Parts: sequence; structure tokens; C-alpha cells
Amino acid sequence: MTNARVFRDRADAGIVLADALRRFAGAPGVIVLALPRGGVPVGYEVARALGAPLDVFLVRKIGAPGYEELAFGAIASGGVRVLDRALIDHLQVSDADVERITAREQRELARREAAYRGGRPLPDLAGQTVILVDDGLATGSSMRAAIRGVRQHHPTRVVVAVPTGARSTCDALRLEADEVVCASVPEPFHAVGQWYEDFSQTTDADVEALLRAAAARDGRCRP
Repeated sequence: MTNARVFRDRADAGIVLADALRRFAGAPGVIVLALPRGGVPVGYEVARALGAPLDVFLVRKIGAPGYEELAFGAIASGGVRVLDRALIDHLQVSDADVERITAREQRELARREAAYRGGRPLPDLAGQTVILVDDGLATGSSMRAAIRGVRQHHPTRVVVAVPTGARSTCDALRLEADEVVCASVPEPFHAVGQWYEDFSQTTDADVEALLRAAAARDGRCRP
């Protein structure tokens, strides 16, 4: 295996990832946007180390019927949808199923938007350097949707940052992001969770607590 690292948990992964991003520490106009839920503990450590504000950018995978972890697409805040038509055809997923699953995930995205943002608007990203953080990259569908969603807000630069990812996915995303930082690119790569000792689910309560802690650290107020 090449450049393989197993992280204790998402907090440990965030600390390691922050070291790979240290050139952004203290720089003006930098904001960390974590992809809930698993990306938030990682993003919390990155934002703390860089002295940058932390917020979330909502995305949802569109999983194959019966194989929900196998994403054939993703949606993001702002009405963005990314579909892998080749995978959809390979899995023989009907157009009706694509629309049904998309509608279901759109409802969940709206629920999480209300829970995590509490009615607050997304921070102004125009002219900012946005660092998009998740706990890893497998197919990259969620991150691809996030990049396209964030681009609608006219940031100066979009940086994708993950502790671990498939080399092919990290390379492919360089065509869409201004920079991609994958701290560890083990080969072979089968799933994100195999590179964590503790990959237990991050809950809504965990996300909300970390966002409150980040806001308090930055002297901001969250509802």
C-alpha cells in the first residue's frame, strides 16, 4: 500500500489534515465548510488549527436501491444535482427510481439544513477561500456536488481537503476544484471507513455541538 495511514478517529484525522493545510493558517478570507455529518469533526479540528471560521455545506448522497452506500449521485444546497449516468446505467436504475430517491434525499437535506443552520443564511463566500472538508473520498459524488454548489457563491478559490481518499478520485476532483489536498492516498482503496480505527456514526447532536463550540471560539452566536 502507498501512503497509507489509519487514523484513530475523525478528530485525529482533522489534526493531521490541518498540518497539510498549515499555509492557510491565519490567512484572511479563509472559511472552512464541512460536509455533514462525518466531515464536521474533521473540519472542526482544521478550522481550530487554521484560526478560521467553521460552517457546514449540506450535501446528500443519492444511493443505489438496496446498496445505499454506493452513490450514483449527490445533491447539494442551492439545487445542485450530480449524477453518474454510467453507473446508473450499469446498475440498471430506472429514471423513476432516480427521481424518487432524489426527492427523498432532498427532504433529508432540507431537514438537516434547518437543524444545523437554524434559519441562518450561508456565510458570504464571495471573494473567499473556501476549504471544503469531508472525512474521506470514495466515489467523490458528494464532494463534486459541494464544489458546484459553492461555486454558485463566487468564492475566489475552492480547496478540497480530506484525510484519506482514493487516488483516482482525488485526481479527478482536481479538474473541478482549484486545489485538492488528500493527506493519505492508500492503495488499494475500498472504503473510507477502513482507514479509521473508530468510524462510528456522527450524530446530529455531535454536529450541532461542534458548530456551537466553533462559534463560541470565534466569538459568534448561534441560535
